[in-house]
Amino acid sequence: MPKKLRGAKILLTGATGGIGRTLARTLAAHGADPVLTGRRAELLEPLAAQVGGRAVPADLADRGAVEELLAAAGEIDIVVANAALPATGLLAGYSLDQVDRALEVNLRAPVVLAKLVAEQMLARRRAHLVFISSLSGKTASGQASLYNATKFGLRGFALALREDLRPFIRDAGMFADSGAILPPGVGARTTDDVARATVRAIERDLAEIDVAPFGLRLTALLGGIAPRLAAAVQRHLGAETITEQLAEGQRTKR
Repeated sequence: MPKKLRGAKILLTGATGGIGRTLARTLAAHGADPVLTGRRAELLEPLAAQVGGRAVPADLADRGAVEELLAAAGEIDIVVANAALPATGLLAGYSLDQVDRALEVNLRAPVVLAKLVAEQMLARRRAHLVFISSLSGKTASGQASLYNATKFGLRGFALALREDLRPFIRDAGMFADSGAILPPGVGARTTDDVARATVRAIERDLAEIDVAPFGLRLTALLGGIAPRLAAAVQRHLGAETITEQLAEGQRTKR
């Protein structure tokens, strides 16, 4: 059994989503003591009972929710920041309230969470912060400007914070939830893949793991080197149609 997870008290945000549920079960199976949080108490509490953890409902779109969550959770050894709102679609289709919710949940909440827990975690010399992000934090795509903004920001924050502190998915996630169809030859990963990568990142103290098929990782790499070429490749593959399907399928979650 992994040593760093055995007996560790883990705060998992976004626990009621597909990836969150698998993370909760996997972390508990590796000996962790999970504190699960999410907006839907009716889903959260049965999951917590199933994995032998504790449920602390919270809506991270509310200012002050992170502080209240940490007060209820108590002393934490590991944070897995998994909560996120889908934010695909044209920016013009979002109300200002919906823009604010996406920024609060996807970016501000994990930043504030890290700020508030880092000092007390480091004092005990047992600390891991895991941020579940996306390849959308590596390369931009059409009709995803808001989502790209939050994921680019989260990735940059996580990598920089790591230096400061030195002394994708078939059965869940946005593709499964929205019903969007990926182009031929472009696969996806499962929630189990994400959970295994999370355990590996904690145990080996890895800065970053891409949980995505080779083709998508290659596109993300290309996006970092040559954004205009990457955008042209995405257009050729029908990325705009896929993103439109994502946006429509996730409209009720904004």
